[in-house]
Amino acid sequence: MRRFVDGLEKKYHNLAIPGLTRYLIACYVVGYILYYINPEILSLLSLNVSMILRGQIWRLVTWIIYPPSTGNFLLFVIAIAFFYYPLGNSLERSIGSFRYTLYIANGMLITVIGAFLLHFITGGVYDLFAGMIFTTYYICLSVFLAFAMLYPDMQLLLWFVIPIKMKWMAIVYLALMLYSVLNYVRRGFWFMIIPIVASLINFGLFYLSFKDLSYMNPKEVKRRRDFQQAMQPRGRTAGGGSGNITKHKCAICGRTEQDSPDLEFRFCSKCNGNYEYCQDHLFTHTHVQ
Repeated sequence: MRRFVDGLEKKYHNLAIPGLTRYLIACYVVGYILYYINPEILSLLSLNVSMILRGQIWRLVTWIIYPPSTGNFLLFVIAIAFFYYPLGNSLERSIGSFRYTLYIANGMLITVIGAFLLHFITGGVYDLFAGMIFTTYYICLSVFLAFAMLYPDMQLLLWFVIPIKMKWMAIVYLALMLYSVLNYVRRGFWFMIIPIVASLINFGLFYLSFKDLSYMNPKEVKRRRDFQQAMQPRGRTAGGGSGNITKHKCAICGRTEQDSPDLEFRFCSKCNGNYEYCQDHLFTHTHVQ
């Protein structure tokens, strides 16, 4: 799985969306504004498969602006400011913009597939409830699971008071998701579990891609940052001359210094051969033996 993702990144790295978390939050803000202006506007943008099959194909994209809750906007702002935004940015810095973009996009794709399966299985009975069922709420929550997998021993202050490790919070989150699934099924609202299952499938794929990255812990991240700062290049010339420009190329994504002058490149001492990697893949690639 990890080699497959490496191959995708090498071919399609230019499709990465740096700072994707900001754009997702902006979509939510637009959704809330539309809701308070006219709630019926959102119904024209939801993931209603019946309407999509009738030609309203914009719904395949516009459903992502549907806010996770149309109730308490203040609670949403607090959750974004103190939870989702910092975790999303940290996860993107840890795994790179392309893999973070792929993680979010894949979660959306699986959710869309789930919506179509629900439509064809039930004959479109629940399509009118698409706005209530299909949002990116659980996709965004899966960012928390991904972060907890990479940094299980990192501590957060629950309710700004109680110190708790990420792994225990992830276990509690999974327990709550299981309770929600069982509760929906018991009450006959089994269709409500589709976005939950979609987000967990997406996280499962993420786990298969990153399960061997045990080195990704706060101490190791700090060590790598210190190393990168100590190894900052003082120039890009070779042989002491100003005309001989050194050429670099990442063995994973194929980027060079011409693609982005700010990229750093290093050779990996653990790889069997002359392999050079950019800063995003120096610590995440599979060593060539």
